Amino acid sequence: MKKYTSVLLKLILVMLPISGIVYYNTDRNYLEASSHREAPLIANDPLADNTDLYAFRSPDDTTTVTVIANYIPLQVPQGGPNYASFGENIRYEVHIKNDASTAGDDITYRFTFTKVNEDSTTFFNIRLGKQNLKTTYKCEKSLKGSAFTTIVASGTVPPPNIGPRSIDNATLGLGKSYNQLITAAIATGTSGETIYCGPAEDPFFVDLGGIFDLGQTRAGGTGDNAPADAVACKNIHSIVLKIPISSLQKAGKDVTKAANILDADYVVGIWASASRQQTRVMDNTTGKQTTSGNWVQVSRIGMPLTNEAVIPIGSKDRWNLLTPYTEDPNMDKYFTNPELGLYMDDAQFGGAVPAFAKLRTQRASATVLGNVDFGNSKQGLYVIYGHPATKGSALDTAIFGKYLLRPNQPRSVDLLPIFYTGVPNLAPYQLATGKTPGNPFTAGKPFINNFLPTFGDMLRLNMAVPITPRNHPKFSSLGIVNAAVLGLTDTAYNKNNSLQFIPNMDGFPNGRRLEDDVTRIELQAVSGVALAAVGLWYDDWVIGQSPLTPKLLNVLGYTTGVEANDTIFKANFPYVQTPWSGFGRCGGGNALSTATKDISNGIGLQAPLVVLGQNYPNPVVQSTTFKYHVASDARISLSIYDMTGKFIETVLDKTQSQNEYEVTWQPKQIPSGLYFAAIRANGEIMQTIKVTVVK
Repeated sequence: MKKYTSVLLKLILVMLPISGIVYYNTDRNYLEASSHREAPLIANDPLADNTDLYAFRSPDDTTTVTVIANYIPLQVPQGGPNYASFGENIRYEVHIKNDASTAGDDITYRFTFTKVNEDSTTFFNIRLGKQNLKTTYKCEKSLKGSAFTTIVASGTVPPPNIGPRSIDNATLGLGKSYNQLITAAIATGTSGETIYCGPAEDPFFVDLGGIFDLGQTRAGGTGDNAPADAVACKNIHSIVLKIPISSLQKAGKDVTKAANILDADYVVGIWASASRQQTRVMDNTTGKQTTSGNWVQVSRIGMPLTNEAVIPIGSKDRWNLLTPYTEDPNMDKYFTNPELGLYMDDAQFGGAVPAFAKLRTQRASATVLGNVDFGNSKQGLYVIYGHPATKGSALDTAIFGKYLLRPNQPRSVDLLPIFYTGVPNLAPYQLATGKTPGNPFTAGKPFINNFLPTFGDMLRLNMAVPITPRNHPKFSSLGIVNAAVLGLTDTAYNKNNSLQFIPNMDGFPNGRRLEDDVTRIELQAVSGVALAAVGLWYDDWVIGQSPLTPKLLNVLGYTTGVEANDTIFKANFPYVQTPWSGFGRCGGGNALSTATKDISNGIGLQAPLVVLGQNYPNPVVQSTTFKYHVASDARISLSIYDMTGKFIETVLDKTQSQNEYEVTWQPKQIPSGLYFAAIRANGEIMQTIKVTVVK
C-alpha cells in the first residue's frame, strides 16, 4: 500500500520564456514523487502514482505467484466525463529480485500504454460501440538487465465501468457485460505469464480519517466517530501478473523441487515503480504534448505503509527517487526508532492517542540475560552485542549481528529486517514454542523465512510456503501474526519445535494477500508483537508463568475498526473485484454468486437505504455487535455466509424505520474461520463485510 505517502518530485518548475513550453528538471537530474498522495507532488500526478503492491501464491494455481501493482488512487466511479485510465508517456514497471549475489533487478516487467479516440465527435466516453480513450498496452520483459523483449505486443485495457448503456447495451454501448470485457482483456505473455491490465475495485481497506488524525482510529465508535473505510466504493487501475514459480525462482526450479516449505532459494523480493521523462513540451496552439529526456522514477512501492507511516515528511521525496538497491542508510533510523513507537510508550507520548491504549512497546522484557528495553533510543538487544549466547544465531556478530544490533536503535532487531531484509529462519527469529523460557536464542519453531539480503524496501515472499485456502477455518487477515499465535497456543502446532505448515504462514509480511489487514499488522508490529512471538515477552510476564499476559492480549486484540474490504475478492484470476460502476448504488442491488464469489457492484448518488458499520469486536470469540443506519422505512435483514457463499444463518429480519440500530450475533455452531455478513433492504443486498470467528 503505497497509500497516502508522498509525491513530491523535488523538481523545479520553470516556465521558460518560450511559448507553450513547460520544463521539469532539477540540478540533480531527477524527479521525486511517491504514491497514493503520500507526498505533495505526486498528488498532482495521479496517473503515475503507485497505490498498493500484492504478491501471493495463486489460490487457484499454486504453481504460480500473482503480483498485483495498483496505480491511480481514489477513483470515484462516476467521475465522468474524464474517467481515469493508465497514462501515456509513463513507464509502469514491476521489479523482481531473486538472487542477492547479483546487482539490480533479476526480472523487470515494463508496461507502456497508448490511447486513441474512436469517435471524437461526442463528449461521451463510449457511444455506439466506439470508445474514446481506448487504451492498449505493450508489455516488455528484461532478465538481469538485458535488453527488453516484447511479451505482449498489443494488450487490451477495459474501459471504465461507466454504466449499463455504455457497457451492456448492444445498440448504444459495447454489448458485453463488464466481466466479459475483463475476461477478453486477459492476455498470455510469450514467456508464460497471465496478464491483466485495467480498472478494478480498490482492494485496500483502512480508516484513513482516524489513522492520519494522529493515529486516533475509531473502533467501536458510532455516528461521526464510527470507523470508516476511506477507500470503500473507490476504484484503482491494476497491473496483474500470474507468473510460473519456475520463472521466478533463480535457478528455474518449480516449487516441487523445494527442499522444504521455508527453502531460502525460493525467496523473491518485489517492488513496483512509475517513471516519466524529464521534459514535457506543450504546444500552445493545439494543446498537444511531447516528452523527451532521460526517464526518471517518480513513484515506487515495496512494503506497504513505508512512506506513509515510517518515513517523515521531510524525507519522503528523497525516499521515492531511490530504489531498493540505492537506499539511503541515513533513513534506517526511521525504522530503528519509529515515530509511532513514541505514542505506544507511556514514558513518551503514550497518553496522546487514546486509540493506541492497547498498544504498548516492551520497556522491560524479561530474559535470562536481564530485562531489555525497546523504548525509542534505548539499547534494546544491543545489550547482548557479542555475548556468547548469540553464537550461531542471526545476531552473532560474525553473521548479521553488526547490522541488526545497533546502539540506541532498539528496533533494528525487528522492524528493520521486516522491511529491509526479510526474516531468516535462525534464532532468535523462530517462535518461542520449544525455547527455554526467557532465552530467545535457544531453538524455537520455524514459522517464517523470507530473508533476501538485498538491503532495501521490497515486498518479500517465500514461494515455497503453501497457501492457506480462503475457506480454511483458520484463515486470518492477520497473516504471520495469526500464524505465530497458532504456533504458540494451538495444540495442533505447539507440541514441538519441528517445522510444519501453520495456517497463514503465507500471509503478510511473507508476501501480501488481498485479504491481509496490513495496517493492523504493522501497528501491532510497531508495538512489539514480533518481539513477543520469538520470546521477548511483554513487561508483565514473569518467567515460569504464561506469556499470554494482559499486555500481549491487548496488542493481539487491537483493531482499527476497519478489518476487511467492502466486497469479497474473486476466486480466480485476476482476483481483484470488478470495478464499481458509476451508475448503480455502491453495493446496492447486488446478487450474491456462489459460483464466482463475485458481488455485482455499483455506486450512485442516492443514499442507500441501510448502511452497515464494521462489527465489533472482530475477530469474534463469543459474540459481536453490528451497528447500522436505516435511512427510511424498509424490511432489513442481516445474514451470515461462509466464504463459499453458503448460507449460515439469519441474524435479523424485520421492518424498521429511520434510525440507528444494533444487533448482536453469537456464532455458536460454526467453526473458526472467515465469514461475511450481508445486509439487505427490501430483499436487495446493500453491503457486505467480512467477519472473522475465532474459537
